[in-house]
Amino acid sequence: MSMTQDPEVTPNDTRGPDEVVVISGLSGAGRSTAADALEDIGYFVIDNMPPTLIPRVVDLAAESEPGHVQRVAFGCDVREGAFFSELDDALHKLAERDIAVRMLFCEASDEVLLRRFEESRRPHPAALTGRVLDGIHRERKLLAGLRERADLILDSSYTNVHEFRARVKDYFSGSVDLHPLRVSVLSFGFKHGTPRDADLLFDVRFLPNPHWVEELRELPGTSHEVREFVLARPETSEFLEHLFALVDFLLPHFVAEGKSYLSVAVGCTGGRHRSVVLSDELARHVEELGYRVNVTHRDLA
Repeated sequence: MSMTQDPEVTPNDTRGPDEVVVISGLSGAGRSTAADALEDIGYFVIDNMPPTLIPRVVDLAAESEPGHVQRVAFGCDVREGAFFSELDDALHKLAERDIAVRMLFCEASDEVLLRRFEESRRPHPAALTGRVLDGIHRERKLLAGLRERADLILDSSYTNVHEFRARVKDYFSGSVDLHPLRVSVLSFGFKHGTPRDADLLFDVRFLPNPHWVEELRELPGTSHEVREFVLARPETSEFLEHLFALVDFLLPHFVAEGKSYLSVAVGCTGGRHRSVVLSDELARHVEELGYRVNVTHRDLA
C-alpha cells in the first residue's frame, strides 16, 4: 500500500477515509474473525493498534492516492485503564474532521469463552490469578463502558466462524449507500439459550406448537405446512398486528437517535417452528418499510 506523503497536505486540510471502524471486545469472542471479515470486504485493517496512533494512521490514509484507502478498521485491545481516555481522545479528533466512526464489540458467554481458552490452552490476558474464569470476569467488567458505546454488539456464543463472519460482512458491506438503519432478525429456541446481543426480544411460546402435531413435528418452520399452521391461528394474526405496529413506531425513532443497527430476536421452545415463521414474517414487513434486513434461523437445524 502506498502511503507517500504530500508535503502540501496536512492533517488539518485532509478529511481522511470515508469510514473508520474500531473493533474491540472480549478476548476469545471473535475480534480476529471480525477483522478478517472486514478485510474481505475492502477495509484496510490494522490489529492491536494503540489508540494514540489512530489519528496519525488516518492522516496517512488521507495522504495516500485519492480513493486508495476509503475505509479503515482498527483492532484495539483496551483492557488497561489509560487506553480508555486515549481512545476517547482519538475518536474526538476524528469526529472533528467529520469522519464517520463506528465501534464493533465482540462478546460471548462465560461458558463459551472458558471452553475456548481451555481448548487453546492459552492463558487469559486479563487473568491476574492464572484462572481463566477470573480473567473473563475482570475483562468483562473493564470493558463494560466500551460495550455501552458500541454501535454493534455481536455475540459469537451460538455461531460458528462462517456465520460470525457473515454477520460482520452483512452489517458493514456498502454501508455508505444504504439505509441508515439495518435490522437483523434472529429466530432461536429458548432451550438452547437466549441471544445476548438482541436489542428487542419477543417470546412466541404462547402460540400453539406444531411440534405436537405428528405430521408437522419433523418439518422445518420454513415449510409451507408449518407456516400455514402457525399463520392460520387467530392469536398469530393478532400478535403480528401488534408487532408490526410496534416496529412501525420504533424504527423511525431509532433512526432519529442515530442507531445504525438493530437486532431483533424471536424465540420459541426449540427454535424450529413458531419462531422461524414469525421471524420471516417480521423480516418481510421490515423490508417492505424500506430497511435492509437479514434473517438468521439459529436453531433451525
